[in-house]
Amino acid sequence: MTTQDSDFDAVVVGAGISGLYAVYTLRGRGMRVHGFETAGGVGGTWYHNRYPGARCDVESIDYSYSFDEELQQEWTWSERFATQEEILRYLDHVADRHDLRSAYDFRTRVTAAVYDEHAQRWTVATDTGRTVTARFCLLATGVLSATNMPDIPGRDTFGGEIYHTGEWPHEPVDLTGKRVGVVGTGSSGIQAVPVIAEQAEHLYVFQRTPNYSIPAGNRPLDPEFVAEVKADYAERRRLSRLSGGGTPYTPHPKGALDIDAAERTRIYDQWWQRGGYLFAKAFPDQTANLAANDTAREYVEAKIREMVHDPELADQLIPDDHPIGTKRIVTDDGYFQTYNRDNVTLVNLRRTPIDEITGTGVRTTAAAYDLDVLIFATGFDAMTGSLSRIDIRGRDGRELRAEWAAGPRTYLGLAVAGFPNMFILSGPGSPSVLANMVLMAEQHVDWIAGCLDHLDEHGFTTVEPTEEAVDDWVAECNAKAAGTLFPSANSWYLGANIPGKPRVFMPYIGGFGNYNTLCAEVAAAGYKGFELAPAPTAG
Repeated sequence: MTTQDSDFDAVVVGAGISGLYAVYTLRGRGMRVHGFETAGGVGGTWYHNRYPGARCDVESIDYSYSFDEELQQEWTWSERFATQEEILRYLDHVADRHDLRSAYDFRTRVTAAVYDEHAQRWTVATDTGRTVTARFCLLATGVLSATNMPDIPGRDTFGGEIYHTGEWPHEPVDLTGKRVGVVGTGSSGIQAVPVIAEQAEHLYVFQRTPNYSIPAGNRPLDPEFVAEVKADYAERRRLSRLSGGGTPYTPHPKGALDIDAAERTRIYDQWWQRGGYLFAKAFPDQTANLAANDTAREYVEAKIREMVHDPELADQLIPDDHPIGTKRIVTDDGYFQTYNRDNVTLVNLRRTPIDEITGTGVRTTAAAYDLDVLIFATGFDAMTGSLSRIDIRGRDGRELRAEWAAGPRTYLGLAVAGFPNMFILSGPGSPSVLANMVLMAEQHVDWIAGCLDHLDEHGFTTVEPTEEAVDDWVAECNAKAAGTLFPSANSWYLGANIPGKPRVFMPYIGGFGNYNTLCAEVAAAGYKGFELAPAPTAG
């Protein structure tokens, strides 16, 4: 295609894991596809999040594409939990292997997507001035891509170096011998702190809310283990698709309170060794029953007290505001032990909040901290933030931002009433971040491809969910969440980290395997809940 081409079968917004697979799949259907990506290359969240210590918390052998069997067999991951650098190298390889870059305009931000009912086409506008039209619009904009910079007085007056973990520079950042402040102790902060502590003269960690974190137990992958996985990859993937989270693990068959204390500790020991967020899946009732959750919480709190030498400091590092697992458990590498170092200071912002950022550092209600470098590890406007930054308009000029003012409303997380031929990948209303995002992306794109096949076979030109289907799905998602402890936590799953954002539990929490079954049933029933329409008759 030439740069002058302006009319396509499909536009894909985003070149992360979902977007790349969408381009590959739709091209495989013989469609003319064009993509837009704000970054300078492929990779999505793994392109931007280059902060020290950045890793995936899903095992590398699972956090990888399954669609290309030769790729599965040829690519060998070096570690159990891959670094950002290795994941980006992998995605670059996939893009080159399947010539996916040629579909994209990079360093191009989509500013608007507007549906023309008469033409049954989307017009997609960008910040470079290029505008294209397409029959289908696929939004693979990512759930953790719209960075959240807190509005702290004086933030822009700081005279030193200032960074956000989600927009880390591509050139090396030398923190050697510098006084460094990190604001935030979510996943990125917890991963970065141990690495920064080894470089900095002194590290001040400004903790707003403590989080549960469990050591990754990371290690180089043994060649014999890798050979075993590759020999039986199909079965591993099958089990992953049946599971709750897209990895081949299932909880203990009994509840946490249905076995004796010794057996319960033995099970927790097993899941602790597996590392990271998987610990939340040890027992089936762990995030649904508070008494069961307490057993997990007490186990992990004892572990933290073993790792942190100062008991008073351990108290400050242990969460007291949410059941364990209702915020994503972070996967770390020596986080709690870092606080035993002489050059690391925890600043508890619950006790002494930040008054302002000054030209020389951070001033709390109790003290001033002089800094050379200030790092915001303050996360993202998750799930919906990247979509709300695009002016998306459907039938009759309906604005997606307005439709979602009280929270996102989708059918299956895939589509929105009043927005024909528009699909959202791995977004709100789907398992999304609660599942392995690579298999989640493949499931969504494969389902969409099947839907497009159905349209072609039956002479339909548009597909969109009914208002009733959306209402029912939103109610189903809310009911599933209400049956758990998750809504009790002020997490980014609910948008609680963004001032003024509606508190709605955004992912579907019923499990990846159950979700796959529901989507298959909808398709088998002739796309139940969707309105399929032919082209309008002339005249």
